[in-house]
Amino acid sequence: MWTLLQIELFKIFKKPRTYLAFAIIAAFIFLIQIGLLANGKDWMKFILGGLDETMDMEYGKLMNGYAVCFFVLNLLLVHVPILVALVAGDLVSGEASMGTLRLLAAKPVSRSQIILAKFFASAVYVFALLLWIAVISLVISIAVFGVNDLVVAKQTGVQLIEADDVLWRYFYAFGFAFIAMMVVAAIALLLSVLSENSIGPIVATVGIIIVCTLVSEMEIPIYQKYIKPYLFTTYMLGWKGFFYINSNQDGETIKGSIQYLPAILKSVAALLAYIIALVSASIFIFRKKDILS
Repeated sequence: MWTLLQIELFKIFKKPRTYLAFAIIAAFIFLIQIGLLANGKDWMKFILGGLDETMDMEYGKLMNGYAVCFFVLNLLLVHVPILVALVAGDLVSGEASMGTLRLLAAKPVSRSQIILAKFFASAVYVFALLLWIAVISLVISIAVFGVNDLVVAKQTGVQLIEADDVLWRYFYAFGFAFIAMMVVAAIALLLSVLSENSIGPIVATVGIIIVCTLVSEMEIPIYQKYIKPYLFTTYMLGWKGFFYINSNQDGETIKGSIQYLPAILKSVAALLAYIIALVSASIFIFRKKDILS
């Protein structure tokens, strides 16, 4: 199994498209950081609206590395699934189109091991991608902008999270994002098993994400009641829940608390269920598949 995983990792990281994803992410984040470095205070004033009319707001301190990372994640994690699909959608169908899939299946390993090795290889790629995002968006932002309290906007207003209560929340947020991205990888892998070319699974995965996201965002009662609870996109933004904290009766935030922890755990359970079901389906179909190429 370990040898298979090494082979799959070699296949993934020898392709230029793999590094293209890292380059795109770096360029995107650097553009945001440069823009906020030049006009961060103005952006913070825009985000917080007219709060400075009712309280003393120190925008210079609020524009810090934690705030920059939070802004980046809100914009970037919506688009990362496309980069994940670009690699995961090619894992099986790419070999079918090159004519190497039959050779791989003829080796003295089970087909289940082949699929699991490809899935775990995609997990390493997703982990590396998110680690890259964390280094550039969090570590570099902290080095450039410093650290201070984090202001998080909610539907009911804004919350201030003290600086020493922020960093651990990012570790959990990135962990949640990893699980969410692995659902995308599992979808792309399943479609890759069903296809003989790479373009189809990649496009189909992106299309599924777009459609499910649109449906989950629609405020139509029948969709909200009967469809939204079963869409994986409904749970993918649960990482934000780590930045919503409880308040006491006086309105003061409670350090170390997570306001919607049961909802976050429900989202994690739903995403894990999707991963297990999708990977199991991929294994079942691949074991029954007639490999002709």
